[in-house]
Amino acid sequence: MIDLRSDTLTQPSDAMRAAMVAAEVGDDVYGEDPTTRRLEERVADLLGHEAALFTPTGSMANVLAVRTLVAAGQEVLCESSAHIARAELGAHAAYSGITMRTWTHPTGGIDLPAIEAMFAPDMGPFFVRTTAISIENTHNFAGGTVLRPADLDPLVGFARDRGVALHLDGARLWNAHVATGAPLHEYGARVDILCVALSKGLGAPVGSLVVGGREAVEESRVWRKRMGGGMRQTGMLAAAGLHALDHHLERLAEDHEHARLLAQACGVDPATVETNIVVVPREDAAAYVAAAAEEGVRISAVGPRAVRLVTHLDVSREDAERAAAVLARLG
Repeated sequence: MIDLRSDTLTQPSDAMRAAMVAAEVGDDVYGEDPTTRRLEERVADLLGHEAALFTPTGSMANVLAVRTLVAAGQEVLCESSAHIARAELGAHAAYSGITMRTWTHPTGGIDLPAIEAMFAPDMGPFFVRTTAISIENTHNFAGGTVLRPADLDPLVGFARDRGVALHLDGARLWNAHVATGAPLHEYGARVDILCVALSKGLGAPVGSLVVGGREAVEESRVWRKRMGGGMRQTGMLAAAGLHALDHHLERLAEDHEHARLLAQACGVDPATVETNIVVVPREDAAAYVAAAAEEGVRISAVGPRAVRLVTHLDVSREDAERAAAVLARLG
């Protein structure tokens, strides 16, 4: 079975498992796990920020990051199919008491005129105040689309002029970095706080990080404990992340190439596929998913009329070619 449902499905390699077993560990709730601290320092340095915090999930990382920018009763603006709006089960409202308003963009990008029209400054006790704007890169439900650093600049200028903070959901920012060649710190420099995942394209079994200023990260550490995310000897998990950064980052280009191969087989222009996600319009999405599974290829429906294919570390070139042949045959 070739599984293209998500890049979260990867299995740790033998080398990653060995690194995990050999990890030096301590109690991370006390801040004493040396391997976790090395991972946090390395990721913060890569992204040009002061500090980082290891979290069990990307959803928790996003909740922690956004709440450092947006107080209860205030709002964050984001694209309508953003992960924080669509796929985190209302956690930002449930935990942090914040609201969202959204703009819609065909590729999940930035619609500055719409943002300008929605933006609400502090107008007293009558309207919800906009205190942050969130962007996603790469954009999951738009098909792994990429924002380049220069694409962010008009929004950065708007936000700075109005004293609004910027959050970046960079769960797959590694893919954007490899696809564009833009240094990671160029993304980090443009936002106040961001999140990156280790358990997607990089192939680690668990973990994401909140990355930002030292004060915001320390606040997130407190709230991580409140939410039940204060783990103990996390060094075994952090070691997987360090191994992934050493060995799995640049190879993301292979996943992108495999995704374009699958796109062509499904009648999607490969030139529109920038990273490792392919969204295929299908009027018969559920039936198509079932038919592919019968032929040994797992894909997922992301709506009644669209399916998603995601390439990853455990999908070889041979796997991609076999899957492409099946999907092309299904028509």
